[in-house]
Amino acid sequence: MRILPISSLILALCLAGCAGNTDYTPKRTGYFRIALPTREYITYRSGCPFSFEYPIYAKVLHDTGTGIGSCWLNVVFPRFKCNIYMSYLTVNANLEAYTEECRKFVVEHEVKASAINERTVMNTKDKIYGMIYDIEGNAASNMQFYLTDSTHNFVRGALYFYAVPNKDSLKPVDDFVKEDINHLIETFRWRNPEPIPLSKP
Repeated sequence: MRILPISSLILALCLAGCAGNTDYTPKRTGYFRIALPTREYITYRSGCPFSFEYPIYAKVLHDTGTGIGSCWLNVVFPRFKCNIYMSYLTVNANLEAYTEECRKFVVEHEVKASAINERTVMNTKDKIYGMIYDIEGNAASNMQFYLTDSTHNFVRGALYFYAVPNKDSLKPVDDFVKEDINHLIETFRWRNPEPIPLSKP
C-alpha cells in the first residue's frame, strides 16, 4: 500500500525539477584549435615561363595528368589537406575566351557561396594583369584567380580543400592559405616577359 505514495512523491519531484527556468542558450559547435605555422617562403623556378614564391610548408608538384614538361602545377599543402591547382596556357588571340572561362568556373560556385568578391591585379611594370575571386561560404572552391601578360601567357589558379565545405571549421585555415595565395600573386613574375614597345617620337 506504500508503493503508490512513494511513486507519487518521485513523480512530483521529477515534475518540480522540470518546472524550473526553461530559458537556455545551446552551446555553439566547437572545433579543434589549429596551430598555424610560421610563414616563410621560397621561390619556385623551373622550365616554365614564370616564377613565384610559395610557403615552405607546401610543395609544388607537376600535374602528372598533363604530360611530361607541362607547366600545370599543384601547390600542395599536406598539413591543411588542400591544393592550389595552377594551369598554364599560351595566349593566341584568345585571351577573352580564357577570362570568360575563368568567370564561368567561379559562377558555378554561386549556389553555395554567400558572396564572391573580385579584386583586380594590375602590375604594369612586370606586365601582370588578372583577377582574384574570393569566394565566401560553403563553396567547393574558396579562392580562384587568373594572371596574364595579355599577349602570350595565361595562368589560372583555384584553391580546393579535401574536406566537406564548412566555413566555420575551415575558416582559420582558409584565411591562412588565402594569405599565401595573395603572396604567390604578389611575387609572381614572367621569366621572359615580352618587352613593352617604345612609342615613336
